[in-house]
Amino acid sequence: MSFSSLKKSSGKFADLTKEINKMNSNGKQSDDRLWKPGVDKSGNGFAIIRFVPQKNVSDLPWAQVWSHAFQGPGGWLIENCPTTKGEKCPICAHNSGLWNSGREADKDIARKQKRKLSYFANIYVIKDPLNPENEGQVFLYKFGKRIFDKLTARMQPDENDYDPQPAINPFDLWKGADFKLKIKQVAGYWNYDDSSFNAASTLGNFDDSKLEEIYNSSYSLEEFTDESNFKSYDQLDERLKAVLGQAVQPKSFETDKYDHAPSITETPVPNTNWKEEVESFSATKTVASATTPAAKEEEDDALSFFQKLAEED
Repeated sequence: MSFSSLKKSSGKFADLTKEINKMNSNGKQSDDRLWKPGVDKSGNGFAIIRFVPQKNVSDLPWAQVWSHAFQGPGGWLIENCPTTKGEKCPICAHNSGLWNSGREADKDIARKQKRKLSYFANIYVIKDPLNPENEGQVFLYKFGKRIFDKLTARMQPDENDYDPQPAINPFDLWKGADFKLKIKQVAGYWNYDDSSFNAASTLGNFDDSKLEEIYNSSYSLEEFTDESNFKSYDQLDERLKAVLGQAVQPKSFETDKYDHAPSITETPVPNTNWKEEVESFSATKTVASATTPAAKEEEDDALSFFQKLAEED
């Protein structure tokens, strides 16, 4: 760099401070594509969103990801679980050994270290009172089993309900339905029980040109299950040992289903026909044992999950 160029760059102090902030955050940046509902001082929130398909309409309109997030003597372990892709996981194997020890203390540890289920989907924000600048935009939305259950319930309503609603595809731009997201603070966790779908309607009563614009703004979900986002078995094993601060000998990986761990709910591997996937899911899903408040399924939101990331060495 010449002296004259150096003089011209002397005012770029903001660039330096920006880099310092990146270093202090351990290189972990927030994703502007991800939408998160706002809540008031009481922990309550409200928004209206519409689930929309991803560009490749032949694929499932959601991505399902299992992950682990817990703290040990050696820091935080926050990693995607290989069982997402049907592969073996040393963390799950270790937890299986703890669970089968028969000791309640070990079972408590296994519960804290168990894999957690998250979903990702495209949404169009219709109303966001606390963040109105988000309205009219397409985002990615990360949510848990409680919200996913409401999606599947609208796709396959219970015929035994007193007033069953007609089945709809919530991701359909013309025949889907707006989703009223209501958040309440219950026992320190976010609760979504009062959330519900409106009647079926065309998104925003927009014409096809506007709907096409929204569709073209959606994001591919392939990255969430891409190999680059998953460590190998050996890499995870090494990370587990470092976090636990001791030499860990994983137990044999007895089963991919973890039938002995009641807090884990199985879902089938997605296929290219999302309707068949929903039918399979509804036919096989089970209710998890309630060892914590029901809203525990959404603990990543309630505990400000990404704040934990900044604490990792």
